[in-house]
Amino acid sequence: MDLSIPSSFSVSEIFPSSRSLSPPSFQKLRLFPFIYDSNLKSRNFPTRSLFCRQNRLSLRAQTSNGALNDGFVLEDVPHLTDFLPDLPSYPNPLQSSQAYAIVKQTFVAPEDAVAQKIVVQKDSSRGVHFRRAGPREKVYFTPEEVRACIVTCGGLCPGINTVIREIVCGLNYMYGVNDILGIEGGYRGFYSKNTVTLTPKVVNDIHKRGGTFLRTSRGGHDTHKIVDNIQDRGINQVYIIGGDGTQKGADLIYKEVEKRGLRVAVAGIPKTIDNDIAVIDKSFGFDTAVEEAQRAINAAHVEVESVENGVGIVKLMGRYSGFIAMYATLASRDVDCCLIPESPFYLEGPGGLFEFIEQRLKENGHLVIVIAEGAGQEYIAQSTRTNDERDASGNRLLLDVGLWLSQNIKDHFVNVRKMQVNMKYIDPTYMIRAIPSNASDNIYCTLLAHSAVHGAMAGYTGFTVGPVNSRHAYIPIARVTEAQNTVKLTDRMWARLLASTNQPSFLNSDDGETVEVRKDKMKINST
Repeated sequence: MDLSIPSSFSVSEIFPSSRSLSPPSFQKLRLFPFIYDSNLKSRNFPTRSLFCRQNRLSLRAQTSNGALNDGFVLEDVPHLTDFLPDLPSYPNPLQSSQAYAIVKQTFVAPEDAVAQKIVVQKDSSRGVHFRRAGPREKVYFTPEEVRACIVTCGGLCPGINTVIREIVCGLNYMYGVNDILGIEGGYRGFYSKNTVTLTPKVVNDIHKRGGTFLRTSRGGHDTHKIVDNIQDRGINQVYIIGGDGTQKGADLIYKEVEKRGLRVAVAGIPKTIDNDIAVIDKSFGFDTAVEEAQRAINAAHVEVESVENGVGIVKLMGRYSGFIAMYATLASRDVDCCLIPESPFYLEGPGGLFEFIEQRLKENGHLVIVIAEGAGQEYIAQSTRTNDERDASGNRLLLDVGLWLSQNIKDHFVNVRKMQVNMKYIDPTYMIRAIPSNASDNIYCTLLAHSAVHGAMAGYTGFTVGPVNSRHAYIPIARVTEAQNTVKLTDRMWARLLASTNQPSFLNSDDGETVEVRKDKMKINST
């Protein structure tokens, strides 16, 4: 029996009577078995039942021979009615919106789900799904009672201002909300800074600027103080823009709000230029970063091909994940070697980086190396005996691998190989972080912001938004912070890069050990 499904589907296709269910009703549906009426379809169609366990909706299909096949799993997001069951609902203002009057289907069905895994085999389970993002027929806030706030935390990233602008405009234009506050200076701004009133006029052109209109900071998260401030100010919608640590903080805020029984929707918008947020297809600002990185790579290429034995090193962002370096390398075609945190490398010996550089210099007279900032940190730590220092967010402070690599290459070729090399080192990190988002990211940021607004107005809370298989979905905050997205060295994309640059894979060192063994030894020695 074929149980395969498309990446975006409606449970109402299986359960026609569930089409009219509101979110609270759907919550009830998850608690009681629902037996499919075979008279509605073919009598040979399998009986299906729904059950809920720890906020997951599972659909099991029983075949005609009695075998049980695990299928549909919904990793659902919390709803305000989970802890405020008597909360009233209201018709969505979009029903009378002139803009949405042309839309054939204005509202997303409450049962619509998006599949996390789009490629399945005939006999495989349907797997994990997330609730589809978008406007709902019923909302749990009236425009007059909404007091929303927006906060940005962590490092800079192209597109933050676009997200801020579109949350404000989305709340105002689509839902008639006029009371919107901007929290200045990150999480600590809740209890140590003033707020700024945000209107469509105030944020009209901020998307043309880099950085964040609300300013940002790292650390400063005190859950109780933040929720106290939310409660004191009468805020009932909180939009939090930030990366992994920020989203963990958002999850703590939601849990404290639930514990106190407050009617407050907490929505996260994931932000990381490194593209290391799990589950979602990509994070905003990534496309802009890759595009801007091309300028630095091109500059390095021009420099090194204009001199004898030119060696250019471009350091790009990527603390734990090398996505920017990998995609910029693939897009450039001028890069000879790409080094990322996920793929350890070694300098000396057969198959090492020094040997590769010498070979390329003899062939072409120059080469360009792209290196992610988090690559080779264990080598630098071992050579410099540097302490494991961390920033206010708890992130390990990285040493400048670009300068370290430049110096090691120069020392090796001048002192050991007796070869003169012309080193060119470019670090465009802050130039990339500080620019406005490009057209692609601007559109993406708009969709993220509007999805967050629709979700909060519909009463969902403790969720983050993002595209899953190109369909925007509501994802439990804890789900996107449980692990970091990294480059898979066994995937085809990394294989494409190796084929494009023709660089060594650095699988074995000069003494025959695997690089992973060498890396583990370095970690032991450095401690």
